[in-house]
Amino acid sequence: MAQTAFSIYNASAGSGKTYMLVKEYLRILLQAPADDAYRKILAITFTNKAVEEMKGRIIQNLSDFAKEEPPVGAYELMKALSAETSLSIATIHEKARSIIKNIIHNYASFDISTIDRF
Repeated sequence: MAQTAFSIYNASAGSGKTYMLVKEYLRILLQAPADDAYRKILAITFTNKAVEEMKGRIIQNLSDFAKEEPPVGAYELMKALSAETSLSIATIHEKARSIIKNIIHNYASFDISTIDRF
């Protein structure tokens, strides 16, 4: 099945939009051949608060994935991503370590934007 160039998520408050957006963002990062794929992802949301929430969750999940023993919630997300991507847990662990290191060294390039700023 071909993947579309973009996705739009429209749902009510509390329905899990941020979770889905973060999961999709992580899926794209983990499947990308380069560790700096975040430079080529356009993620737009409505508010600055939502931007910070998404960025925080992405960084937290990558950091948790990179740990030798990820917290239970992060491990469950790793399993879900593994099932969706056919990447092993070990591959996700190693890829997350490389991606988080790359983001730390190039944080200004890790951008999620509001509609107004875009």
